[in-house]
Amino acid sequence: MNKTLVILVVGLSPRLVGKFTPHLSALASQGGLRPLNTVTPAVTCSVQSTLATGLAPADHGAVANGWYFRDLSEVWLWRQSNRLVGGEKLWEAGKARDPSFTCAKLFWWYNMYSSADWSATPRPMYPADGRKIPDHYTCPADLHDELDAKLGQFPLFTFWGPVADLTSSRWIADATRHVMDTRDPTLTLTYLPHLDYNLQRLGPDLDHPELQRDLQDVDALCGELIEDAKRDGRRVIVVSEYGITPVTDAIHINRVLRRAGLLAVRNEQGREQLDPGASRAFAVADHQVAHAYVQDPNQVARVQALLEEVDGIEAVWGEAEKRIHGLDHPNAGELVAISQADRWFSYYYWLDDARAPDYARTVDIHRKPGYDPVELFFDPNIRWPKLAAGWRVAKRKLGMRQLLDVISLSATSLVKGSHGRITDDPQDGPLVISSEASLLPDGPVDATQFKAFTLAHIFEDSFENTAQMPTDTTVSCSEGTFAK
Repeated sequence: MNKTLVILVVGLSPRLVGKFTPHLSALASQGGLRPLNTVTPAVTCSVQSTLATGLAPADHGAVANGWYFRDLSEVWLWRQSNRLVGGEKLWEAGKARDPSFTCAKLFWWYNMYSSADWSATPRPMYPADGRKIPDHYTCPADLHDELDAKLGQFPLFTFWGPVADLTSSRWIADATRHVMDTRDPTLTLTYLPHLDYNLQRLGPDLDHPELQRDLQDVDALCGELIEDAKRDGRRVIVVSEYGITPVTDAIHINRVLRRAGLLAVRNEQGREQLDPGASRAFAVADHQVAHAYVQDPNQVARVQALLEEVDGIEAVWGEAEKRIHGLDHPNAGELVAISQADRWFSYYYWLDDARAPDYARTVDIHRKPGYDPVELFFDPNIRWPKLAAGWRVAKRKLGMRQLLDVISLSATSLVKGSHGRITDDPQDGPLVISSEASLLPDGPVDATQFKAFTLAHIFEDSFENTAQMPTDTTVSCSEGTFAK
């Protein structure tokens, strides 16, 4: 077996590989770079599940970063149990081929209760007093204390939110190097989220100095990992789940459904809570894709016609289209809305900001019934946001009840980049880079073939499915062409 390291660099696209990414460019020159033909929705949980299983969302069931659990009548996002994902996993296939195969799965999603040999994933503690304490979950359990002793507490608040930065990616990279050094897994899967933040805040603007610095910073982390991998004779794959493209503003799909009398809310102390079980129709918004759940089958055509007239919505898929695009799973909505390239979907359902739920002003990925990229920004109406956040944290530490209400209810135009739909240009979409030129196909790698592609790096000397691949052999990047 050939030991292999897979580095998932979130948001990396062919257009971003160039003079600001010398280590990734060198890897691409040594081996090669190909576009990744990804799935819809091109979001973390769906794509990672496809990469790990070789299945479309219609088969593995992760139809988005979260969905409506019909038996509970509740929306749940960012669940972590690997048992939510159907199909044989990459590391299970490796173990089946050779019982001595081992896998470390570090910060890929659906990483609790998986069958990987070693795993770690973000998992804050929620004491009964309302605090959220940064932490992570590992298997085996003693790996948690080992990583904390070596690296300190996992920096959860820099993993997501308005202060998200390189710190969390640095922690993950160091944890990955530690696990490779101490466990020597056959396959190591790691995840570097750093590019995701400013690509959404600023858009994919290569002229922006902050994005240039981000590319250099994440490239440096990749360089360290690649150097360690090569020292130990590991093959290296770099992959991304999606590419991020420029956007102008949000589509408030749930407000459309509410004004049509289809979405229900309940009043809790003057604040409105979405009531999915009582709604005739509502949507789970997830970047540039929204699953619309319609209770009455006789109302599906009405809802589809309504959504097709909404400014910014490019397409509304019914059963036939979901089947064509590999999204016809019971977890999916009766309808799936796709935004235009320059738009994205908000989860907002209230019509009066004074009646918005209290969590709307906070970073709260589990209570919000949809994805909220505005969490990456402090509310621009707060004059001294870091001071305001620090004061709120201090009061909480003193035992006072205090919301960290520093997120805007309406500043959706702050968001400059999004993803979820298939990009119009492969240069802006996800990619695969491999150190092994002979194992790369002539054309793009399909996300459903990534599992076999990775196993080939471990067990084979050549990739067996190249005849099934498209024949385009070159991928132009910002500083040249990487193809072998």
